[in-house]
Amino acid sequence: MESVLLGGGESVSGTEVMRVEAAFDGGSACIAEARCLAADFLTRVRAGHGPAVSDRAMDVTQLVVSELVTNARKYASGPILMDLRVVGEAVDVAVWDSDPVLPVARAADPGRVGQHGLEIVMAVVERFEVRREPVGKRIVARIALRDDAER
Repeated sequence: MESVLLGGGESVSGTEVMRVEAAFDGGSACIAEARCLAADFLTRVRAGHGPAVSDRAMDVTQLVVSELVTNARKYASGPILMDLRVVGEAVDVAVWDSDPVLPVARAADPGRVGQHGLEIVMAVVERFEVRREPVGKRIVARIALRDDAER
């Protein structure tokens, strides 16, 4: 895994952008590495001068990262790119892989074992976007950093 923490120099609407990018080789350890990177990133945001990060946001972000990286590893060969970026009071989780096929959430089926990851992600995020890129696709999920009661 290669990662780089960015801050300063880049801004959106005059606000410094806190973000981390990582490239994973798609090996078996990349899911755990991505989840740890997300937890470390939000811990640094929480400790720094960024917005408040709730325990729920920490857990949901790790869940979303785990599900999206798992799907990228399962359905695409090659590298996986992940970008975490604080945008206002939310964090965007973006995962890129080389497979151009866009994922589709399946209809609810209580008898189905497994393959509920995309449904779960879509249920816990504020925004979900999938787009084709010149090579592969990028999935972006936005997660609120504070709980509804705090906002």
